[in-house]
Amino acid sequence: MHELSITESIVNMVSDEAKKRNVNKVTKINIVLGELTGFEEESIRFYFEVLSEGTPLYGAKLDFKKVKAEFKCRSCGMIYNRGNFTFKCPYCGSSGVLIEKGKELYIDSIDVE
Repeated sequence: MHELSITESIVNMVSDEAKKRNVNKVTKINIVLGELTGFEEESIRFYFEVLSEGTPLYGAKLDFKKVKAEFKCRSCGMIYNRGNFTFKCPYCGSSGVLIEKGKELYIDSIDVE
């Protein structure tokens, strides 16, 4: 259900930007989405279709770039992606800590006519 408020924010931000620039039609919105946000692409797409109706955004394609979470090993310092539901370093087997990648959620760019 959190996707509703996120999608409202996306629609509002893009609508405001389109209005500022006298854009009549938005064709694509490129969104960066980290895997740790917990947001589902399909839910965002569903809400977007409903919320964008009657706006220059209606019919625009939502293109998601997924960002995997990255961890840093406490022992050997290697940076790695989590695999198989474990946080252990694939290089030395020690535990890793989450670094900033994977929490992203932002509009990267907007394509217009």
